Amino acid sequence: MPFFKYTAMTGTGGNTKGVVEAMSADAAQDILAQRGLIPTGVSETSGPDGTSGGNFLTELSNRMQSIKPQDLILFTKQMRTMLNAGIPVLQSLDVLQNQTENPRLKGAIVSIGADIKSGGTLSRAFAKHPGIFPELYCNMIRAGEISGTLTDVLERLIYIVDHEFKVKKDIKSALTYPIVVVVALVAAFFILILFVLPQFVDLFSKAGIALPLPTRICLGLYDLLTRFWYIALAIIGGTVFGLSAYFRTEQGKIARDGFLLKLPILGPVFQKAAMARFASIFAILQASGITVLEAMDILTGTIGNAFIARDFRNLREKLEQGRGLSGPLRTTKSFTPMMVSMITIGEETGNMEEMLKEAARHYDYEVEYAVSKMSDLLGPVLVAGLTGVVGFFAMAIFLPLVELMQNSMKGM
Repeated sequence: MPFFKYTAMTGTGGNTKGVVEAMSADAAQDILAQRGLIPTGVSETSGPDGTSGGNFLTELSNRMQSIKPQDLILFTKQMRTMLNAGIPVLQSLDVLQNQTENPRLKGAIVSIGADIKSGGTLSRAFAKHPGIFPELYCNMIRAGEISGTLTDVLERLIYIVDHEFKVKKDIKSALTYPIVVVVALVAAFFILILFVLPQFVDLFSKAGIALPLPTRICLGLYDLLTRFWYIALAIIGGTVFGLSAYFRTEQGKIARDGFLLKLPILGPVFQKAAMARFASIFAILQASGITVLEAMDILTGTIGNAFIARDFRNLREKLEQGRGLSGPLRTTKSFTPMMVSMITIGEETGNMEEMLKEAARHYDYEVEYAVSKMSDLLGPVLVAGLTGVVGFFAMAIFLPLVELMQNSMKGM
């Protein structure tokens, strides 16, 4: 998101200047107006420090700089440490602004400081940067402001961000090998179809032998990729475009995420990861003094799975009718029996927070174990797929060769 350098008049008639992060100059003026400022000049600048002109490559690099989980974790730890030491929020933000190396995060800190100076709350200032601070992060900050336990909330946020980062990293590591194998398999498929098989087809045609079904299928694929490539490209492009457009809709997201949960090997991992995320976040929200209804709203936007989020929306409607939490949970398809049992015990004993923490620890272990076994489980599937592809091409090539050799022997 670009930065805009501005000069403006305050409500008391004074002058001020600074830098704001916005999508456009008009959006920057709207942000300034919300802060009670009257813009007198707004111009795009290359970075959060207000320097303009700059090197084009440097500017492009700054804009492409993403916020890594490590950056957010470090920012949250530093802010918690300074607040624990009794340093005021504004002074803490000034220190963090000077220490932060990520230009995008640096610009956000500058904007947050300016919002607070103009009388805004910390949670609203954070919420103006959804690309950096997730909805859960902002809601937790709001809960800390209301309850007066901001430093405790920041401690819990460090756990959440760090935990989410580790889970995603473990899943990506487990999927790296299967993805590499699938890519290599697809590349081998196209090489065999486009370059290897045609050499043998010329030999078979000159010999005048009847081609078996696997060979004819390969020839059909060869014709499709060489003579009618534009049709294949249109079909693939149309399918990708149509699916991407459908998956951007609410119904499409629900269908996609529901399908992922039903996958044989990956589905249980995704479900256990969602259960761990639900239990850990819900426990933290309970400890922060957020009501169950508010927690359902927050979890709906932060659970990371549209299929399960739909269950949260249905749960909220039933909770408003005073049915409790464990009863409606039993009617959902996405919650495991163990999770429902833990919440039932928590409601009956009045110790919901502790039960949720126990459930989070259990599913954290389950996810860790499932991810560690994922490669072992996917191995046989990949071997079977590789064997099937190799066997198919072997039949396409060697069956006509066998017939050619038999015809040659008969002619001798």
